[in-house]
Amino acid sequence: MVIGFLSLDLHFPYSRSLKDKRKELAGIKDRLRQRYNVSVAELEFQDTWQRSRIGVAALNSRPSVVEDLLGRIRADVLEHTSGELLESEIRLY
Repeated sequence: MVIGFLSLDLHFPYSRSLKDKRKELAGIKDRLRQRYNVSVAELEFQDTWQRSRIGVAALNSRPSVVEDLLGRIRADVLEHTSGELLESEIRLY
């Protein structure tokens, strides 16, 4: 069993309040959960208006499947968010 973890550091330059940021994050998290059947959570910067770190976890018996899935999720976030991706990291356990 392989556990994959994707960490995404996001910046929301157009966010003017926590409410704006949380609305954007809720859309991202819901889309990833529905489309890819993964676990998603905000890990850091909960009280910062324009910054967030989210974590995505996925499981499979083959490492290549998990790595491919997390790569597609990273591309999806880049394509469908108004925020900027500052940093991302994929880890397999």
